[in-house]
Amino acid sequence: GDRTSSPTPTATDSPIGITTFQPGLDRDVDNTFGPSFQGGAGYNSQNWLTLPKGTTTERFVEVANSAVSASSARGVFGGGIAPSYINTLVYITISTAGDAQDFGDLTVARGEFAGSFASSTRGVFAGGRIAPAPGTTNVTIDYVTISTIGDATDFGDLITAASAGGGCSSSTRGLTGGVSTPSAVNTIEYVTIATTGNAKDYGDLTTTVNNRKAFASPTRGVWSGGEGPINTMDYVTIQSTGNSFDFGDLSTAVRRASCLSNATRGITGGGVGSPAAVDTIQYVTIQSTGNSVDFGDLTSARHDHAGLASLVRGVFAGGHPGFSDVIDFITIATLGDATDFGDVPHSSSNDAGCSNGHGGLG
Repeated sequence: GDRTSSPTPTATDSPIGITTFQPGLDRDVDNTFGPSFQGGAGYNSQNWLTLPKGTTTERFVEVANSAVSASSARGVFGGGIAPSYINTLVYITISTAGDAQDFGDLTVARGEFAGSFASSTRGVFAGGRIAPAPGTTNVTIDYVTISTIGDATDFGDLITAASAGGGCSSSTRGLTGGVSTPSAVNTIEYVTIATTGNAKDYGDLTTTVNNRKAFASPTRGVWSGGEGPINTMDYVTIQSTGNSFDFGDLSTAVRRASCLSNATRGITGGGVGSPAAVDTIQYVTIQSTGNSVDFGDLTSARHDHAGLASLVRGVFAGGHPGFSDVIDFITIATLGDATDFGDVPHSSSNDAGCSNGHGGLG
């Protein structure tokens, strides 16, 4: 302004922000949020500060875009056995219903993955068994950019060639555990999803069995069931490292199940019970500890199927008995039986799933 009156200001002073002297000023201030600084502003004194440039959305792009809306979240299924090992990637829009569409190919045909997980941008497929030798495990880690369509790119390698495990992730870090090498091990490995490179040691699960599957909240990863079958659930704090802790027990012991989650609920669907496949869906509240509770049933009893989720829906695809092309879905926040979603273009089992809108992203 031009407050030049002496010795004191008067009512005739021009208002602060007069456009005669500051023609670039904008007087249209938002009534709710007030003025905003779009450039840099500094104050010189014995103690000085410089205000940040731009809005928080502009300065923290990754934070602003960390959560994909439930309406646009995309799920990708990869690999599997049909009945030979395949490298196919297909995708769905989780909020809709319909058949899966072609996405691209993995770098190598494989199934029975050591784990799969995703950030809001990348989907990662780790390890697995490879053709033509069904007993041969693999160290390969592939990744895709979920919002685009195209073939997978090499990410790096697992510490140990592994298959038949479960993967989970936060928005930044992906974990695998409960794997076979080909004998069962209790090792957990991790990668930073936004980078590329080899996996690192995280710690150990409480139980040394394979065919464990996993789900996550933004802070916790949980492994569910496993070979036996067993009813054990373990959990870790994803951003730390160290050994897992006991979470509770499944109401139905299963192996070769499928897991998914929103930010609060973890779901275990299907699997092999004692001794046949089951259609049971069980859930827990991830931030607590305790035993699982009945959720409902799949459209059919099956195992070795893939699971993925948005913050609203959980989706299960493929599996045994036989090689299935069925896709089911549930609404995670409710209780009830699964509903038909559509089909995958090939009948398969032992494939992996991930999405850019799952519960580990918040």
